[in-house]
Amino acid sequence: MPKSQVRKKKVYTPPTDVRPTATASTRKPSPIWLPVTAVALIVVGIAWLVVYYLSEQAYPVASWNYWNLAVGFGAMVSSLILLSRWR
Repeated sequence: MPKSQVRKKKVYTPPTDVRPTATASTRKPSPIWLPVTAVALIVVGIAWLVVYYLSEQAYPVASWNYWNLAVGFGAMVSSLILLSRWR
């Protein structure tokens, strides 16, 4: 039985007018404050939640009740948003 013919595919080259102008090598690195702030927000968020639970919901702010959870998790989510900008 004869062997089928092998077809050669052309190498794809994107059009020059569609290529992105900024490549990964031309981007500037992130400022030093960005990862430092993100790590600080994670630590503050975790510490806020730990203090809230260990104090039996009396601290950090007793009048906020369950909004203390929102503050702790909000700090951690904001750090994740900052870390998504890190290069």
